[in-house]
Amino acid sequence: MTRTLARPALAAFLLGAASVAAFEPVGFYPLIFPTLAGFFGLLDAAASRKTGFRGGALLGGAFGFGLFIAGVSWIFVSLSTFGNMPAPLAAFATILFCLVESLFPALAGALFVRFASESKPRRVLFFAALWTLAEVLRGSGSFGFPWLAIGYSQTPPSPLAAFAPIVGVYGVSLIVALAAAPLSEVARGVFRRSGESAEMPPPSATCKTCRCRPFLPLLAIVAAGICLRPIEWTAPTGAPLKLAIAQGNIAQEMKWRPEHFHETLRVFLRLVEENPAQLTILPEAAFPAFLDQIPRDYVGLLSALARREGGGLIVGIPTRESEGRAYNSALLLGALEKNAAVKYDKSHLVPFGEFVPPGFKWFLELVEIPMSNFAPGAQKQPILRVGDQRIAVNICYEDAFGGEIARALPEATLLVNLSNVAWFGDSLAPAQHLQISQMRALETGRTMLRATNTGMTAIIGPDGRVVKRLAPFTRNVLRGEAQGYAGTTPFVRWGNWLVIAIALVLSGIRRQKTGDR
Repeated sequence: MTRTLARPALAAFLLGAASVAAFEPVGFYPLIFPTLAGFFGLLDAAASRKTGFRGGALLGGAFGFGLFIAGVSWIFVSLSTFGNMPAPLAAFATILFCLVESLFPALAGALFVRFASESKPRRVLFFAALWTLAEVLRGSGSFGFPWLAIGYSQTPPSPLAAFAPIVGVYGVSLIVALAAAPLSEVARGVFRRSGESAEMPPPSATCKTCRCRPFLPLLAIVAAGICLRPIEWTAPTGAPLKLAIAQGNIAQEMKWRPEHFHETLRVFLRLVEENPAQLTILPEAAFPAFLDQIPRDYVGLLSALARREGGGLIVGIPTRESEGRAYNSALLLGALEKNAAVKYDKSHLVPFGEFVPPGFKWFLELVEIPMSNFAPGAQKQPILRVGDQRIAVNICYEDAFGGEIARALPEATLLVNLSNVAWFGDSLAPAQHLQISQMRALETGRTMLRATNTGMTAIIGPDGRVVKRLAPFTRNVLRGEAQGYAGTTPFVRWGNWLVIAIALVLSGIRRQKTGDR
């Protein structure tokens, strides 16, 4: 059986790797449909040959490994180039990580091949449900990694983006799978069941109808997305804020050097002074030191500049308590309101980057990651207020978790993400992260403001479209307006539970009466 599956497994790997081009920075979103259709065709053929759990796991794992090794190769950059881990060890760690993440599509493939119905329509439903549930599982918990969920490929201009405010990114993944799987019939000459004749049936009117039928679900879904697009789930509220987002472009290899510390302070102070605004935003860990290590007069000057404009300045900076706990925090400086919340502590930390799991202290001896032992902040924290707007801050990786972002709604009228993706250099990561933020804006119907050290600094509208952005690896300030929005999208109301329930129902629709096909 292993020799029989060798070529299909290679095909699955290549399809997974090709799928990365559907995401940013390439962003050719229609590509996900033929690649996922090809993967379904391989699984469908394996189910017909009854290869069982092992065959399905091999195909699912191969597709997943291709997707991750091509799509998150930036992990190697982080570990080797900026973490100073020896290149061979960094390559091994990256491959191991991709193999672990591939276990989730492997599980979906194994269950599909073992339990798929003989009915083709039910196979499509079963496949879409299993794929979606595997993505949900992969993105859950403290060690969850929701990166490259296929729904992310469908941000604007894709018409399927209109489904995001209703069912979120995993719901879009489900819809993509439902539309893509029937397209495998188009390639049946390539992925046909063993024992079937390679001869094509003679052309006829009926045959032409059959050839069009695989496209019908995709056409219906695209049409539905176009119809949903004009719906505005939220509405503007309060006066917009005059906005300035500073991109310091401090090189990662220089950022943590003590001799460069005061230069970093001067860079950001100059950017703030030259670009007065009601709401000024600086990126994650803008200053490479704890708050108590920053000169008090410097912090006071930033606060005074913010108050002068009648607003506030949000800056990412590590903080610590007398008990020894440290937090990756965002501070609001210059807030005029009394008793206003002035700090947000990151609650969803990055494993190995911001906290070390028990038993893995040896990892810190292999890689140099400054400030890698933070405590998590509370899951529910006060909203920051500037002018008429109520701001929910999330830091870097946190915006990959839509259900957690929705916790601050509907109270929050603006979303702000502070990031430092300089850890990943000039790789796929910054553009992929921007696309993730676009999905959060869509799901919540809120403007998303992104402040990054090296890129992608951007203003994203509630429709998920990038309104403005700065060129990466430039020192500049993004000027604009920050309009708040009020209201509740269906996704904010139901979270991921709606799509989980739908996927569970669909996963049960696989049995049929004898002879039903």
